[in-house]
Amino acid sequence: MTVDLARTPSFRLDGKRALVTGGGRGIGLAAASALAAAGAHVTLAARTEAEVEEAAAAIRARGEKADAMVLDVTNVEAAKAALAQVEPYQVLINNAGGNRPAYLPDVKVEDFDFIFALNVRAAFFMAQTVALRLMEAKLPGSIINISSQMGHVGAARRTVYCASKHAMEGFTKAMAIELAPHNIRVNSLGPTFLETPMTRPFFENKAFRDEVLSKIKLGRLGQLDELTGAIVFLASDASSLMTGSALVLDGGWTAE
Repeated sequence: MTVDLARTPSFRLDGKRALVTGGGRGIGLAAASALAAAGAHVTLAARTEAEVEEAAAAIRARGEKADAMVLDVTNVEAAKAALAQVEPYQVLINNAGGNRPAYLPDVKVEDFDFIFALNVRAAFFMAQTVALRLMEAKLPGSIINISSQMGHVGAARRTVYCASKHAMEGFTKAMAIELAPHNIRVNSLGPTFLETPMTRPFFENKAFRDEVLSKIKLGRLGQLDELTGAIVFLASDASSLMTGSALVLDGGWTAE
């Protein structure tokens, strides 16, 4: 009698082209590094040329494939034009984003517009542009929208940020429905607070740090390398049945 054993799908990305927005540092750079290590040819996109050039060079120095693209994702027409000039990307890490925390009475219209222009408008049209190129080329793909645990809960001083990330969760689901017939998957990744160069100054405020750690059930901040396994999973055939889903890496924050 022969026993049929299920095969384990590959987490490799050999031959795939991947685009990472906000690729010069933080989550974007960690994602680019992980995708390149899994065999993808990675393009790191950001506004700061020196930053993405240096990051791409560091990945190439490991013997992997990476290049840099200077891109302001909030300039939708320029982003479309830039992507029209290159081969389609089978993986998008839709990562460029930002926040300007403020209590509700202090929220300014210009801060609202800044957050929505970057976290919603730019991210939406980047996903649209990558998807349209894939559809034209009749290629499968994986779009990974970098959301947040704040796309699932609320928090003080984050009314606008929460609104923007809840919006991203919504368009992730709706895009997944439309793109499924084209074998283009769309999922979101929702990290908790991470220890990065950008967040480190905030955590020097003991009251803020204590408040955050009281919500993270594992009792510690997340590290960038704790996201990379999930990113490679979502980009690869290991997640081939997953679309329209939210993968939350929040140390238990949203569990209650």
